[in-house]
Amino acid sequence: MDNQHKKIINAWTMYDWANSAFATTIMGAVLPVYYATVAAADLPGNSATVYWAYTTSISLLLAAIISPILGALADFSGSKKRLLALFAFFGILGTALLYFVKTGDWLMASIFFIVGEIGFAGSLVFYDSLLPHITSGEEMDQVSSKGYAMGYLGGGILLAVNLAMIMLAPKELTGLMTRLSFLSVAVWWFVFSIPLMKHVPEPGRRIFSGEEKFNPLEASFKRLARTFKEITTYKQLFIFLVAFWFYNDGIGTIIKMATIYGAEIGIGQTTLIGTLLMVQFVAIPFAFLFGWLAKKIGTKRAIYLSLLIYTCIAMAGYFMQEEWHFWALGFAVATVQGGSQALSRSLFGRMMPKSKSAEFFGFFSVSEKFAGIAGPFVFGIVGQLVGHSRLSIVSLIIFFIIGGVLLTRVDIEEGIAIAKREEARIQEATA
Repeated sequence: MDNQHKKIINAWTMYDWANSAFATTIMGAVLPVYYATVAAADLPGNSATVYWAYTTSISLLLAAIISPILGALADFSGSKKRLLALFAFFGILGTALLYFVKTGDWLMASIFFIVGEIGFAGSLVFYDSLLPHITSGEEMDQVSSKGYAMGYLGGGILLAVNLAMIMLAPKELTGLMTRLSFLSVAVWWFVFSIPLMKHVPEPGRRIFSGEEKFNPLEASFKRLARTFKEITTYKQLFIFLVAFWFYNDGIGTIIKMATIYGAEIGIGQTTLIGTLLMVQFVAIPFAFLFGWLAKKIGTKRAIYLSLLIYTCIAMAGYFMQEEWHFWALGFAVATVQGGSQALSRSLFGRMMPKSKSAEFFGFFSVSEKFAGIAGPFVFGIVGQLVGHSRLSIVSLIIFFIIGGVLLTRVDIEEGIAIAKREEARIQEATA
């Protein structure tokens, strides 16, 4: 690997470092607690948990609707980086606006979070779509895993700073320090996005014969329609998408609902946030470990292992009562969280033609977002029906089981071969 290639890969992984501050402080640790104890403090019973689940579902639904359209637009116009920058801007803006949320402002908090989440999720479509253009083959597993590891490190460092701000401040300043932590995420996200914008090259556009007369939006919808028709011809890729939809449903819901679920059952704020901070740093070596493990036992087997552990976590979550239980389950999540997602991203990238990377990662994003919609929605519905969320956490097991069973049907080698044939065909067909 020459120095220029290393610089490009390092710059690409820095965006994981940049945006993961949103995942840790906003999605995972600080905002859910602030939402439950401040913004939604006046709501009765477990309403804060239920409303947070619905807020998450709405944000992911909106991101899922626009992701494939924007993916097709990015491929046609050759604007993956520009669209990444645009969505990152909206994410940063929504995050910064959370500073103004105070007691009783749960609706305002939900709206600003939705704006931030759409920016976060939308930017990842274009970020992920750059991966097949900067690396290939088995190296993709290691590069994808490095990205997740950098995300855990960067997100963990800023979370540690934010926790120090909040927990060491006098009680009367805790709210202000929490709101300043939201601003710190916006600044962090902006600053550390710069290396990708500066060093990662924009992949060349490919225009099919006859598309020259179309405007970008028209061409995007036509490409989207064609991709809908073609997606089932990539049989192995399609099966993997469906499998990913199910098992990532459970993973995403555990990540998003863990803190507010813990708060509901009486786990203290120090334990809740401290555990999530611990997860960030424990997950770093395990993300690299899963990249290594994929080389030794195969990508699918490594993902199976992560799903088995997640199933055990969901079952154990029902019985959680003591604070040390939360620490233990958090450690278990840390061992598999990064590896399962990194290997899923790289596996998908290996089974698609590079020239359609943004379109296909748009579909990957839709799969991921709809998974995120279903999980929190089911979590919220079950919790609303029974009046508590213990059965909600158990309901996630079915998603891991179905996803794992479907994954057994995926022939990776066949999927890679199809992608290579289609890439060769596209190169011949493009002007």
